[in-house]
Amino acid sequence: MMLKFLALALAGVAVAAAASEPARFSRFTYRGQSEERVATAPGEYRNPILSGYYPDPSVTRVGDDYYLVNSSFAHFPGLPVFHSEDLVHWTQIGNAIDRPEQLDFTGRRTSEAVFAPDISYHNGVFYIVNTCVACKGNFVITAKDPKGPWSNPIWLPFEGIDPSIYWEGDRAYIVNNRAPNETPRYDGHRAIWLQEYDRRAGKMVGDSIQLVNGGVDITQKPVWIEGPHIFHKDGWYYLTAAEGGTSVNHSQVVLRSRALRGPYLAYAGNPILTQRDLDPARPHPITSAGHAELVQTRNGDWWATFLAVRPYEGDYYNIGRETFLLPVTWKDGWPVILPKGRTVPFVAGAPKLPHSPAVATAGDFAYTDEFDGDRLAMQWIGVRTPKRPVYRVADGDLILAPGPRIGDLSSAPAFMARRQQHHIATVSTSVRFAPDTDGERAGLAATQSDENYLVFGVTRIAGKPVVALYTADKGRETLVASAPIAAGEPVTLTIRATGGTMAFDYRGGTGLRTLARDIDARFLSTKTAGGFVGTLIGPYAATR
Repeated sequence: MMLKFLALALAGVAVAAAASEPARFSRFTYRGQSEERVATAPGEYRNPILSGYYPDPSVTRVGDDYYLVNSSFAHFPGLPVFHSEDLVHWTQIGNAIDRPEQLDFTGRRTSEAVFAPDISYHNGVFYIVNTCVACKGNFVITAKDPKGPWSNPIWLPFEGIDPSIYWEGDRAYIVNNRAPNETPRYDGHRAIWLQEYDRRAGKMVGDSIQLVNGGVDITQKPVWIEGPHIFHKDGWYYLTAAEGGTSVNHSQVVLRSRALRGPYLAYAGNPILTQRDLDPARPHPITSAGHAELVQTRNGDWWATFLAVRPYEGDYYNIGRETFLLPVTWKDGWPVILPKGRTVPFVAGAPKLPHSPAVATAGDFAYTDEFDGDRLAMQWIGVRTPKRPVYRVADGDLILAPGPRIGDLSSAPAFMARRQQHHIATVSTSVRFAPDTDGERAGLAATQSDENYLVFGVTRIAGKPVVALYTADKGRETLVASAPIAAGEPVTLTIRATGGTMAFDYRGGTGLRTLARDIDARFLSTKTAGGFVGTLIGPYAATR
């Protein structure tokens, strides 16, 4: 079923009716460079390990292999799954949500749907437990191969977000963020709960027990205790969780107990990871660190994956929350990811593990997609679950029939994109499109949300073909610039991003020209747009 849908929905002939002939895109190129200039020596690695919009990392080890999954919210395919042998170099091997029958994101805004997933392995089966916000709530999916196919969801009856599974022998327990067992004392007052999960029956059993109320110290009114994970070591059950919200006050805390069901006592040295107490004016800061998960290597070392961001100024960042890696040290029986007052390093000593390859996930890199074959690579994603195919790949072209506009929550637009993974990036494609009516458009779109985006491409204004740049902030679309072009001619479009500014070049029959430069791109930042995602850039075609 999965292969049949991928062949049709992700590579089949688009059947949506359109006023114009489809837009044809040839070659997509990306070149990215980090603002911070660092070098690694032998035996070192570079942070982040997954650049760009790869938040809420969950990691698990199976023998000598490591698997990682990230949040993807209302983007489809969703829940990207990665593999590594060294915790540093990662290769995407699949998307756990890749069929419309699994989850329907219709009506969901970009930053709704699938929040922080957790991946685990038990007795030949991989498990992802997750939340579909504004969908049906919490669920479990399974697979015998982490590449997929992953099962349809088994829906769980409890409220809240960020579930994870702790395995003890053949028994599974789900720990997650829920409302406290009292009237909330303040905004952001949440709790961590534990309940047994019968994996064979696919249902929750026994009593649900509150493990943590509010956070480390409820008298200090801690907010948004979430992303909990439990592991067992040296007779102690350790509960780690994020605290403070996923922005600049983000942190990671740890508690422990001699019994699974508690009571859990907090580490006096909490938080074990944060950047909130550092000078925000420091050069090339890494901020908002938290939402960590610990993993032990076969040789006994401990490491933590976590999310953080790299703003280009203040708290502005367009590329989203990223995946970082740091070693874990143990102090008096407590795990510490980063001592207080220390900055998350861009370079650190690598795990003592065999080196494994990666495909365009970290550091400075470039790639080109020639649109060979009959389908897009798994790194391409759209917005919301498609009800019908939105593209096809044929004869070296990506073909999009003009569809609904970005921001139409009732459907999936004809928009297939890649993550912007660097603040300094150049993205280019060539498009052939002849709009039949004013307002039809095809070109490159960059989206941060359903209301904050830009479209740079071919359209028709007052009956004449032009190349145009539109920007939208909070849903209000503005024509920034336009220039005439010959009807039906192929146009090469290039977006050049540098931190919070962008430039827009095009090449047609009259040669290379710049349509607009020094455009303030902070409307594509999380700070301006809100939400939890990062900028996507890719081919787009829309009707009026």
